[in-house]
Order: sequence, then C-alpha cells, then structure tokens
Amino acid sequence: MELFWYIVVISMLTIYMLLDGYDFGAGIVHLFFAKKEEDKKAITKAIGPFWDANEVWLIAGGGVLFFAFPTLYASSFSGFYLPLMMILWLLMFRAIGLELRGLIHNSMWFAIWDTAFGVASLLLALFFGIAVGNIVRGVNMGDVVNGVSTYEAHYFTLPLWNPSLNPLSESVGVIDWFTLLIGLIGVVALTIHGANWIIYKTNSTINSRLKIIIFKLNFVLLGLALVSLSTWHLVLPYLFDNYISHPIFWIFPLISLVGLGGLFRIKHFKKDGTGFVFSSLFLAGGLASTALSIFPNFIPSRNSINPSLNIYNTAASSYGLNIGLVWFGIGILLVALYFTVQYRIFKGKMDEGDYGEH
Repeated sequence: MELFWYIVVISMLTIYMLLDGYDFGAGIVHLFFAKKEEDKKAITKAIGPFWDANEVWLIAGGGVLFFAFPTLYASSFSGFYLPLMMILWLLMFRAIGLELRGLIHNSMWFAIWDTAFGVASLLLALFFGIAVGNIVRGVNMGDVVNGVSTYEAHYFTLPLWNPSLNPLSESVGVIDWFTLLIGLIGVVALTIHGANWIIYKTNSTINSRLKIIIFKLNFVLLGLALVSLSTWHLVLPYLFDNYISHPIFWIFPLISLVGLGGLFRIKHFKKDGTGFVFSSLFLAGGLASTALSIFPNFIPSRNSINPSLNIYNTAASSYGLNIGLVWFGIGILLVALYFTVQYRIFKGKMDEGDYGEH
C-alpha cells in the first residue's frame, strides 16, 4: 500500500509541475520577452482561465502527503519552513499581479504588477528547482553534530544557505551550488514549457519569436543538464543503482531525452501543441527519473546515524492507508471531472477571450 501512495504523491506533484509549470514559464516570458501590450495581454489570456485551478494539484498533493506519509509531511514542512513560506508569498504575489493589473489603466500601475507577476513566476520556478535539488542531495537528518543528534532522528533544520555553498559540507543549506544548478534547469525548462503553452493557446505575434527563443534556450537546457549529470554522482553516489537493479526504470530517462530532442525541431512543427507535448515529456520524464534515483527514499539522510525518510518509515498505518483509498477515489473523480469540464470549455485558442480587465 505504501508503494501505491508513493506513486500517487509523485504523480500528483508531476501533474502540478506540468500544469502550474506552464504558468510560471508564461510569467517568465511575460517578464523578459513581452515588450508590447498586445503580447502581454495574449500571455495573460493564455493562462488566465487555468492558473488558479492548476494550483489544486499542489493543495491536493499536500493533502495526500499529510494523511499517507504524516512523518514526512511534519519533517519536511518543519525543515523547509523558510523556503516554503517564501514560496507561499511568491504564489500570492503572482496571483495579485494577475488580478490587480487591470483595475487601473495607468502605465506605472501596469509596470508594478507586471513586475510582481514576472519576478514571482521566475523565483517560483527557481525555488521549485532548488527543492528538487535538496531532495536529491539529502539533508543532515537529526542535525547530527560531532556524531550526536541535536533533534529526533526524523527532524532537521536548514538555513537558507551556508557560507561555503558546498552541498558536501556537514551543515548544508537550502541553496548551494548543486541545488542552484538544478534551480536554473527548472527556470530554463519551465520558460520553454510556458512559451510552448503560449504558442499552443494563442495566435499572438510573439509566437514566431518564441519558437526562436525556445530553440536557443534548448541548447542552454542541454548544457545545464549535462553539467548536472556530471556532478550528480558527487551528491548521490548511488545514482544508477536502482536503474541497474530495475532496467525498466530506464524508460523514464528515455522519455525525458525524447522530449529534449524533440524541442530542437520547434521551428518545424506544423501543429502548435506539439512543442508543449515535448516539453511535458521532458519535465515528466525528468521528475520521474529523479524520484526513481533515490527510491524508496523521499529525503536521503546525509549522515550514517539517522535513517533516510522513505516510503516505509514515514507512512501512516495500514488501516489509514486503506480508508484513504476510498476517499481518494471519490476526490480524484471530482478533480478529473472539474479539469475535464474546464479544459473543454476553454479549448482552442484564447485570443478572443479576456482576462484582467475587471
């Protein structure tokens, strides 16, 4: 039963990153590449009916984590308290940037909330990438100092960074050179993803330029991915152990590679949605590959005294997991119905839609 709920949690977080990820990417495009007012409006139209609904998957994923793996929930929300609060504020600023922009028709007002929306989207993409880096690298579980645990075995605390920014030091921080590298991958990948969504949902004049930007950014993404793979073994020495033991796992890195390779043909796609499919494959394959590289761990321990947090030592009782299955079935059907209706209502191009002029 623990394995089932592990798959559910990872799947829900992946869906969240695919859906809200294109919102982050659209915000980054809005910040750096949308110079004309018509382009900015096209971007907000592309994500306007979807962005707040996409956050349902983050809330639902957190809810499933709370009841299925309560020890992990308590430990991670305590240890990552500061960055989680920062993410919460960024989510709010992204929202108010979208909602307040159209209240007053003034260039200074527009500039303030455009910046809030764009910068919040950029930092959210960066922080979620850094979060993945922290999970791969692991933490000093129990905050061991000189061989003695400061806290209970399943708790930890992290500063925002340590002075050396070294992921191999005894007292690691949220931000170091490795997690920052993964964060940059997140920024570039979600910028590409968001640009593909804009191309898919609009006929904006910026679309032809976005295809060129995607093509160029894909080289940056490839370079960052190669650098991360070359340094990954430093923080995760057993990187390929699960793949050697279970060769079927290689399908997920292959999916990510197909997505990355397909994006190099962005200029030649005849259907506007093709690029979005390939960027989705890259993200989904990459996130699944990352999760499988540390399986069955959720958060590895960086010391030999306290164990890693895994799907077995953080799970709720069998009774709770079985009861939750019934309610999860009802909930996921409602969410699926909700999203099916929403995406059918707003299918096709959004050029004739409206958003932000309240």
